Amino acid sequence: MMMQEARDFKDESDTLAAVLGDAGDDLLSTVTQFKSWTIEDVIGHLHIWNVAALMTLQDPDGFKQFLRDIMAAFQTGKGHVEAQYEWLDANAGGIRGRALLDAYCDYYPKLAAAYGEADPEARVAWAGPDMTTRSKIIARQMETWSHGQEIFDILGKERPDGDRIRNIAHLGITTYGWTFRNRRQEPPAPKPFVQLTAPSGAVWEWNDPQEDNLVRGSAVEFSQVVTQTRNIDDTALETVGTTARQWMEIAQCFAGAPETPPAKGTRAIATG
Repeated sequence: MMMQEARDFKDESDTLAAVLGDAGDDLLSTVTQFKSWTIEDVIGHLHIWNVAALMTLQDPDGFKQFLRDIMAAFQTGKGHVEAQYEWLDANAGGIRGRALLDAYCDYYPKLAAAYGEADPEARVAWAGPDMTTRSKIIARQMETWSHGQEIFDILGKERPDGDRIRNIAHLGITTYGWTFRNRRQEPPAPKPFVQLTAPSGAVWEWNDPQEDNLVRGSAVEFSQVVTQTRNIDDTALETVGTTARQWMEIAQCFAGAPETPPAKGTRAIATG
C-alpha cells in the first residue's frame, strides 16, 4: 500500500499542475508576490528540490554532490533562484519556461511513487538533520503547498484544499519550539491550545485545552501563517493570550534562517 503522505504529496502536486495547465512562457514569466519570484522561478525551485529528494532516497552520493553544488553557489553570494538555474544549466540542459514546467510535471509522480513504496521510518539525509522518509515527503508537500500559494494568488484563484492539509498544520504545531529557538528565544510554556476546522468541516485539536492561551480557526489559514504565505492580521484566526499571538506573528514551519512573515496586506489573491 502506498504511504498516505506520499499520496498527499502527489495530490498537492497535481493540484498545482492543474492550475497551470497549458501555461506558456509568457504566463510563467509572471512575477508573484513572493520576493519578486516569477512562476517559472517557483516551479524551478520545486523541481530541483524534488530531484534532490529522490536522490537522497535512491542515490545518496548524487545527493551529496547536489548539495555541494548548491552550497557552493550560496557561498559565492548567489540566492536560491540563481543557484537553481546554475544547477539546471549544468545538469538539465538549461531548461526554462514550458520545458521546465513539463519536467516538473513528469518528475513529481516518480518522487511520490518512490516514497510511497519506502519504509516510512527509514532515514534519509537532507540539507539539515537526517529525517524519516515520511517526514521528508511531508516536507515536500508543505513546500509544494506553500510555494503553490503564490501561484494561485497571482492567478487570482482560490485553491481547492482538502484534508491532506492536516500534514502541514501538524508540521506547524510541531515546529512551535523551533520557531523560537531559531530566533535565539526560549519557547514560552505551555504551548497554546490549537483548534482548527478542516476543509471537510472536521475539527482538529492539539495541546492541552486552555481558554487563556489558544489559536482557533481555519486549518487553511493556520497553515498559511506557519508557512509565512499570509500575515496573521490578514486571516480570521483567533488568538487568545500573549504566547499565542507572539507565536503567530513569527511562526515558521520550514528550515533555514529566521524569516520575516509578509507584511499585512502584501500577500493575497490578486483581483482585477
